[in-house]
Amino acid sequence: RGHRVVVTGGADEADLVARLAKLADLPDTDLFGGGLPYDRLSALVAGARAVVSGDTGIAHLAVAHATPSVTLFGPVPPSRWGPPPHPRHRALWHPGPDGDPHGHETDPALLRITPDAVLEALDALDAPGAAPDLPHTPDAPEEAP
Repeated sequence: RGHRVVVTGGADEADLVARLAKLADLPDTDLFGGGLPYDRLSALVAGARAVVSGDTGIAHLAVAHATPSVTLFGPVPPSRWGPPPHPRHRALWHPGPDGDPHGHETDPALLRITPDAVLEALDALDAPGAAPDLPHTPDAPEEAP
């Protein structure tokens, strides 16, 4: 859709980020697998047009910075850990029994969220009036991340 896509990951996720980027044909300059210092990660989220994330710290940073977001939930319902109700945030989830949020296998409910559902949620964030009173967040510093 013509938007820059940046992929982040923790210290133990560098290989996963690289595989994902290769599948999506993303440039190496937009990959931050292996971890970023928190201040740079926060600046990256604050300056983003939108954030797509699992139910992780990145999603919470998006809420804290008022960055529009789509958060994907697996074993834990968004009513427990999701963003507060607001048009600038979308939570995607398929109900089912609560699972282990720290499990080593991907939760089946998470796998039922389709790429089309994520794109539809992103489009809804861009709809007129979807994010009223959205404060402008400063761009990330030029050297960040």
